[in-house]
This record gives sequence, structure tokens and C-alpha cells, in this order.
Amino acid sequence: MVTEAASSSDTLVIVPTYNEAQNIERLLGLLFGLSCHVSVLIVDDASPDRTADRVRTLQVHYPERLFLIERPGKLGLGSAYVTGFRFGLSRGFTYLVEMDADLSHNPEDLPRLLEPLRRNEADLVIGSRYIGGVRVMNWPLSRLILSYSASLYTRAITCLPVYDVTAGFKGYHRRVLEAIDLDRVRSNGYSFQIEMKYRAWRKGFRLLEVPIVFTERQEGSSKMSKTIVWEAAWKVWELRLRDLLGWL
Repeated sequence: MVTEAASSSDTLVIVPTYNEAQNIERLLGLLFGLSCHVSVLIVDDASPDRTADRVRTLQVHYPERLFLIERPGKLGLGSAYVTGFRFGLSRGFTYLVEMDADLSHNPEDLPRLLEPLRRNEADLVIGSRYIGGVRVMNWPLSRLILSYSASLYTRAITCLPVYDVTAGFKGYHRRVLEAIDLDRVRSNGYSFQIEMKYRAWRKGFRLLEVPIVFTERQEGSSKMSKTIVWEAAWKVWELRLRDLLGWL
């Protein structure tokens, strides 16, 4: 089910949600309080904590800037973003942004992601935790090592020129998403983030990393799992092989 309204913004921030009722009101308040004019699409996977109900209530306050798509179950991060991309492209947005709902991505960093896109200095801008040093707050050392090692592992196999390959805070110019066959993007979690960067790079688009500080969520629970990690480990090899065979 889609709830929507008209918008004059050229930027759509896509936020997948599953049990984010504790965070969503604060996130939206921060986003709509920015000097850059953005619209927001929430893609909710039937959250048991009624996140979608919170969003519908807030639509009264942001009637032309807040959109909601409700899906029938927990269908995954990657498919949520693909759903959001299709929504944004069909409605004429020029810039489409991926962002987490848990406030680990600081909304105040959003203008810095958009600036290189608006200046035509890049086609995909990545909010990077690792370029120029490590900037991650409140993660246990084991998770930091896993994330950083995943970037090294992916870069070694794919030669992708990105320090933070699993970054989930990204801004696209619409031409990138129009060039990628979204029907062929079926990965989730870490692997989705890797795949989208890799496909954009192999299409010849310009990727740029800007430094951000990533802060672990304070409310709610992480969606990270061993399944997500293993999927990413195998997806890297699949992407490389498909590329070599011309099947990407």
C-alpha cells in the first residue's frame, strides 16, 4: 500500500523501516529541519511496533514531503531500496538517497552528500566511515574489525576503488539508477550495498566518498545477522565472476 502526496523537491531520501517506531519521529524532524529541501519515503515491512502508524500521523505535518509504502512482510533491505528507487524515478526525483532509520547516519551530513551531486562532481556519493581514518562510534571491536575487513576483502577481489564498500548512506544521481537493471539486483544487507557500488562503478559512473561519523543506534535492535555477512562474502565472488563472463 502506498500513501503519497505531491512534492516540489528534487531529492528523495529513502528510509527502509522494520520496528523503528522509537526513532522515526526524531529522524523525520531532523530531516525536514534541514536547510536543503528534501522529501522522504518510508518503506515499511509490516513493522509489529506499528512504525507505519507513526509515519501516517506525521504525514499530516508534512503533507507534501512525506511518503509511505507499506509492504506485507519483512522482505529485506535490498528490495526495500529497489522499491524506493522505482518510486523516486517514476516521480521525477533527480537525487535519491539511501539512509538508515536508526540515526546512525547523521541527517546533518546529508547536504555534504548532495553538494557534489548538484555540482556534477560525482554520480554516486558515499558517506564513508573509513576514508581518511576510522570514524565509528560505540561499536564493539569485533564488529568494527568485521566491517573494515569486509571492505579490504571486497576491494581485493573486485578492485572496487572505495574504502567503505558496505556503507549504507549514499546519494545517487538518477542517471545511475536508470542505467542499472534493477530487476537483476536481488541481494540484501551488506551485499546489496556492495553490489550497487560495483554495478555503478562498472557502468563508468563517478564514485566519491565523503567522510562521516557513524554512530551505533541508541534505540531499537540491530538487524545484523550471520546470514547477511555470509551472503556478502559470497556475493563478492559472484559479482566478479558475472562481470568476467559479461553477465553483470
